[in-house]
Amino acid sequence: MAEVIMLCGLICTGKSTYADKLRCQKKAALLSVDEIMLALFGGDVGEMHDTYVERAESYIFGKAAEPEEAGINSVMDIGLWTRRERDDARAFFAERGIPCEIHYVHVDDDEWSRRIEKRNAAVKAGECSAYYVDRGLAEKVLGIFGLPAADEAVFDVKAYS
Repeated sequence: MAEVIMLCGLICTGKSTYADKLRCQKKAALLSVDEIMLALFGGDVGEMHDTYVERAESYIFGKAAEPEEAGINSVMDIGLWTRRERDDARAFFAERGIPCEIHYVHVDDDEWSRRIEKRNAAVKAGECSAYYVDRGLAEKVLGIFGLPAADEAVFDVKAYS
């Protein structure tokens, strides 16, 4: 039976790198909210960003069920920043009888800062298609993100690069 693996974690912690490795290991379809957002809207959509992210995530959830029906694994490169989002994600797949896991990808604070600086330099140089993480965005995500609790049965993935 195919499964869905969802990634949880802050921006710049290595979720996309880990997602790509899982895609290869599990022979999985990769569904990335950032890929959709950047392909459709570029790096800046202003005040509509959160609305568009919600729409892209909704689309990804619907699409994740399709490969599983065909016996193909899926990796969802999303954030799942809150307990409610993680609970809702598990419930979505449980209601459909689709096995799922959540992998929490994280790094320590110093490594996170280093990764943000490295990504920002690459974005400025046009070397990658990713979001530029300014102080406001970093503070926003830190204010929203809730660490997975012990009772969530989340797989812990540290310092993946």
